[in-house]
Amino acid sequence: MGIDPVVLFFVFGLSAGLLKSELKLPPALYETLSILLLLAIGLHGGVELAEQASARLLGQAALVLGLGVALPVVAFGILRALGFDRVNAAAVAAHYGSVSAGTFAVAVAFLLARGIHFESYMPLFVAILEIPAILVGILLAKGLARDTDWRELGREIFLGKSIMLLLGGLIIGAVAGKDSIKPLEPLYTSMFKPVLAFFLLEMGLIASGQLGALKQFGLRLAGFALLMPLLGALIGAALARLMDLSLGGTAMLATLAASASYIAVPAALRLALPQANPSLSLTASLGITFPFNILLGIPLYLALAEQLIAWGL
Repeated sequence: MGIDPVVLFFVFGLSAGLLKSELKLPPALYETLSILLLLAIGLHGGVELAEQASARLLGQAALVLGLGVALPVVAFGILRALGFDRVNAAAVAAHYGSVSAGTFAVAVAFLLARGIHFESYMPLFVAILEIPAILVGILLAKGLARDTDWRELGREIFLGKSIMLLLGGLIIGAVAGKDSIKPLEPLYTSMFKPVLAFFLLEMGLIASGQLGALKQFGLRLAGFALLMPLLGALIGAALARLMDLSLGGTAMLATLAASASYIAVPAALRLALPQANPSLSLTASLGITFPFNILLGIPLYLALAEQLIAWGL
């Protein structure tokens, strides 16, 4: 099977940016594409959630919440060992404990193109993983500081665009149900890949602008941004097997654990940790980890899931 065209759109955008092309998408179009993707993921998950809600799912959600706490702690330890100061290590770690909805969307398209089933309530896990890493990152940076405006921070976390769209879509899909949602099905079926393709074109352009910061931060940051996805994928896949997820579900949770946020977390940490250097986090998460996952990581995580299942784990 050839390379997925949506991935080629990302390569196109990345190449155009590195070549200093004048190609740009209107900012309003990028915002619209982001909204459509997040809503589509939420709606699809909500429809399936209405049919599959159970005590087992509640237990799985609790384990995924624990994953969202563990990942930033692991990332923080690695970053500190690499010599990064406490605040910046905590800020970068928060990005890697959270998830990338864009990477999730590509993984959905990748698995569907190969006819691989995965648990359709995965968007719920995306929403769950967005939140705990931010709180853990803040605590790692400065503990329970009195000067933290927790009310404003909570508003930024829980009412931020990505969380609101995901949860809103989940609730609408769950309340409406499969039959009532049929007129909107094209959002997460026939329209999904075209929207994703244009979104990845813009992400390629944005990612190309982050790579220059490597001259400032060097090989330590690049090494972390390539190591952490692999370690996260191992942890996520191991948890998925413990949860007895399917092959596709195992690959999907591995992908989520390997991804890094570049939307929700930067917005929240701008309020909570203004002294942190945002270039560090965005260079790592968007400039290195996102392209790695899109181009190489997702097929690797599927192969990892296949191997674990073949071993009977």
